[in-house]
Amino acid sequence: MREAANVSPDPAAVMRDCIQKVATGPELSKDLSRDEARAAMQAILEGHVDPVQAAVFLIGLRMKRETLEESEGVLQALRDHATTAVADVDHLIDIADPYDGHVRGLPATAFLPAVLAACGQPAVCHGIESIGPKFGATPRMVLRAAGVDTDLSPQAAAARIVREDIGWAYVDMHAFCPGLHALTDLRNLIIKRNTLTTVENLVGPVRARGRTHIMVGYVHKAYPPVYAHLARYSGFASGLVVRGGEGGVIPSLQQPGRAFLYRDGGPERELALDPAALGIRAESRAVPLPSGIVSTEAGNGAQPQADGREVAPEAARAGLAALRGESGPMRDSLIYAGALALHHLGGEEDMNSAAERVRQVLDDGSALVRFAG
Repeated sequence: MREAANVSPDPAAVMRDCIQKVATGPELSKDLSRDEARAAMQAILEGHVDPVQAAVFLIGLRMKRETLEESEGVLQALRDHATTAVADVDHLIDIADPYDGHVRGLPATAFLPAVLAACGQPAVCHGIESIGPKFGATPRMVLRAAGVDTDLSPQAAAARIVREDIGWAYVDMHAFCPGLHALTDLRNLIIKRNTLTTVENLVGPVRARGRTHIMVGYVHKAYPPVYAHLARYSGFASGLVVRGGEGGVIPSLQQPGRAFLYRDGGPERELALDPAALGIRAESRAVPLPSGIVSTEAGNGAQPQADGREVAPEAARAGLAALRGESGPMRDSLIYAGALALHHLGGEEDMNSAAERVRQVLDDGSALVRFAG
């Protein structure tokens, strides 16, 4: 744990000073130091701040555009308040999908940790039931629909990860950071994304005894260096930042893409991706929604969106079918993302051999066995 923030201990004074700096208009707003941002977020997590002031602080940071130091401070406050556990494994990969879920296709991410575990790579994922602005289908929703316990403590999750017959786990925000979970309603009222959306999936509720790695998605081109920087700050030994559908970790199944990676805390480098090179030739970028799910217009020219509560059980059905060896875009998604993770971690010498390894565990049923626990 880092040294305590060097600002006034009075939460009211901390918040007043921070709001006066970040919410003074586009020309007069000032950046906060790491310690100031950390102290303000600590006060919010501890319930010492009026919800209106908390919202002004979060919106003010986003409107002026938060700096890396401010994001570090907010992330550190979350880590300070989080309950984390250590799994007795040499390597662990953290699959960090966006917490607001998926609404334009069936997400495959909830099944990826079990697939990686079957390939010999322990894995963990995490999230929340539902949160804005998308209110999409989340790993918690999908896993629960598939019959998985989604209410493990970080310690119980670490114990599952260590087991040779399982090797993966899911941890919910309410279990690893209750103070952050308590802000769900406020964040939904804010409507727009804020700095918490950027940093919350970098907390790392379970870490390896040895080295912990992270796989995180992005949409906008400005974010790869931001995520790589914050992943290093959060202590991840390596990071894989993937341009995936809806900000997730699974690249487009239909066209070439790219990812950025760093190893051993070093600088990031770009990695060109091509699904066709792995034998994946899909008709859509992601797993399409079934015809029975009705999408609604999101407004302002945005793409149509489906109800995450309707998407989740369909994703669970498709994911279980893929684990049973059924072909299709869900299987392709797991092969693509799994190969990318294995290759990044050095488990396979190239993407093609990594993809073949994933196909093997899907075809022989070992991924399904790991998923069922």
